[in-house]
Amino acid sequence: MSSPLHKPLPHESALRHVSGDARYVDDLAEPAGLLHGYPVGSAVAHGRIVRRDATKALQVPGVHAVLFASDIPGHNQVGPVVPDEPLLATDTVSCVGQIVAIVFADTRDAARQAAAAVEIEIDPLPAVLSIDAGIEAGQFHGPTHTIARGDADAALTSATHRLQGDVRCGAQDHFYLETHAALALPGEDRSIRLICSTQHPSETQHLVAHVLGWSSSRVTVECPRMGGGFGGKETQAAHYACLAALGSWHTGRPTKIRLERDQDMTLSGRRHPFLGRYDVGFSDDGVIQGLSVKLYADGGWATDLSMAILDRGLFHLDNAYWLENVTLVGEVVKTNHISNTAFRGFGGPQGMLVTEALLDHIANHLGLDPLAVRRANLLGDAPRNRTPYDQEVRDFRIPRIFDELEQSASYAERLEQVAAFNAAHPFTKRGLALTPVKFGISFTASFLNQAGAYIVVYADGSVQLNHGGTEMGQGLYTKMLQVCAHALGVPLDAIRHMPTSTEKVPNTSATAASSGSDLNGEAVKNAATPLVDRLRPVAAGLLGGSCTVRADDPDGGPDGAWAWNDSGSVTFSEVTQAAYFQQVSLASAGFYRTPDIGYDRTAGRGKPFHYFAYGAGCAEVEVCGLTGEWRLVRMDILHDVGNSLSPDIDRGQVEGAFMQGLGWITMEEMLWSPEGRTLTHGPSTYKIPAIGEAPEDFRVALLDRAAQADVIYGSKAVGEPPFMHGISVWSALCRAASAFGAPVQIPVPATCEAILFACEASRTEG
Repeated sequence: MSSPLHKPLPHESALRHVSGDARYVDDLAEPAGLLHGYPVGSAVAHGRIVRRDATKALQVPGVHAVLFASDIPGHNQVGPVVPDEPLLATDTVSCVGQIVAIVFADTRDAARQAAAAVEIEIDPLPAVLSIDAGIEAGQFHGPTHTIARGDADAALTSATHRLQGDVRCGAQDHFYLETHAALALPGEDRSIRLICSTQHPSETQHLVAHVLGWSSSRVTVECPRMGGGFGGKETQAAHYACLAALGSWHTGRPTKIRLERDQDMTLSGRRHPFLGRYDVGFSDDGVIQGLSVKLYADGGWATDLSMAILDRGLFHLDNAYWLENVTLVGEVVKTNHISNTAFRGFGGPQGMLVTEALLDHIANHLGLDPLAVRRANLLGDAPRNRTPYDQEVRDFRIPRIFDELEQSASYAERLEQVAAFNAAHPFTKRGLALTPVKFGISFTASFLNQAGAYIVVYADGSVQLNHGGTEMGQGLYTKMLQVCAHALGVPLDAIRHMPTSTEKVPNTSATAASSGSDLNGEAVKNAATPLVDRLRPVAAGLLGGSCTVRADDPDGGPDGAWAWNDSGSVTFSEVTQAAYFQQVSLASAGFYRTPDIGYDRTAGRGKPFHYFAYGAGCAEVEVCGLTGEWRLVRMDILHDVGNSLSPDIDRGQVEGAFMQGLGWITMEEMLWSPEGRTLTHGPSTYKIPAIGEAPEDFRVALLDRAAQADVIYGSKAVGEPPFMHGISVWSALCRAASAFGAPVQIPVPATCEAILFACEASRTEG
């Protein structure tokens, strides 16, 4: 028996996924007396509520309750950081879709019919519906965040060359397969159990208790699995759990809320739209001499996690580059859109895009290869190895990644081929771009970098594994099974992974910030180690002397043995049986906190990240100058995942993250009416990447010789960093459009229409 760690294994639920046996919240058997909830949202973007009347709704057969803010027994507040987000609107509404009432009925159809009958009268107020309008009105969430080093103004004044520009990127919907869902089950003694599709069971538990006016101990939150999350279920899943709990508290019956796709896309926050304004000075060879950036994020009507998302946007403006004289300023704009929230990358992609765009601008201005300009600006040895916020960058792997990817992708040869193709084709052009990714790993709110685990071993040698991480399809449970099996020295099939629950592991952080494996993996290891230490003397007693245990030598000893010496061997179940009769504890809790990180937001200095993940993408695209249609001819990715815990899982994450990044950068366009209504609220109006958008030639490699110190078994986070490889496609599209004449920049998303306009502008200006 050998350790399953670092081995390519299938996802632990793969067979259940394809067979339909995997159970999500809405698949669970419905308890007797179940009521269905249906929210009633505002029809205007901003206004004052003057009347609400449930009389007609209550007359619909099967309706049991219509609840307003006045029906909340505890606190009408679900803001995760800043208390500025009522669960149900009180006097005013601040966006289209803000929930004013919730209906509970015997069936979803009855609840939907009753929701349409709820009468809400609102006097409209002026609405702010764009970043520019918010800046002009002076509407912001929270304080300005500034990070500075050197003297940017002086460097800009004395720079050899100087350019300014704006970079805009739009919203993106999470479009998880499973929409928001929560099932509330009332218990005895004023308690409630919630089964939710949530990335953050502990916060959901806290907010449900807060809304009901209870202590957290009366609320249990369980997450069996999610059909996707991507950050969209980090904070906002709690809203629907709170509403379900509220209905259950009022009616005394089980209640369930499961949003329809149109509802989910209307009521849920998205990726923050960003505006970046840069002023950059540089030398003849493209080296940045001074840089000033103003970064604005559209937070929507409530704060949610927008301040932390802005922070990460600022932290990633430098990407992989040395910025000696720099001033970075960020603000979150308050608008009358739904409150935007976490999304894979958490502001990092938006910040990174600005710098990659300005480097392309520099290359075009100087007539240089953009990759040469990128290389000239890379971080290096001390003192060029510190970020603008003064964190030392250790083990900087981008130069090696660039060298290996340039060679494997035949970058130089393909540049010549692209030039020859463009010279021979007047109506179609190709572009080639290679861009890096340096992404910080840790929650930037330092206290969140903690995790717990609880392992239970039964006398027959079978194991139950619990930890605070949630499974949303990303393979966390698979990796934790591998870590547990390796640390205990038992086969994978001896371990049953339990659904994540607050009654097993309390006070945990969200499964987010790409830290699920790092945090929970260390906690699982720390729970397993004491069990091995307790069982070691039991095994030695059975074998009549000192022995080697499987956890110490995963690939040694007799097959099937857990402990052995010259006199013989014993199995794990034999040891656990003996431990039971010797009254040895067979349960263990583990805890982990990330060491030595912290950030002073006021000073703009600190170490917010435990380490950095690296990678690079090389994209070749072809654009039709007559229609704006494009295709991704070839995509090469070389990504650093350390010593992968589970190579097939990590490769899938790289591929999936890239495709989602491709969608953000090219086609996922959110649109609103002039009144603030969401126009793209379903698959008929909102386009996500499909097989037709996948690269015709897709080559993904994981960096070898890349074990990372001080991370679980040498691995690295992989959930978010590969998303940013989509930026290489955008850069290549800009290069292709520019080949028609003059250099142009395409807004994000670079839809076919936007590409066509860029091609026309290139021809006109060229």
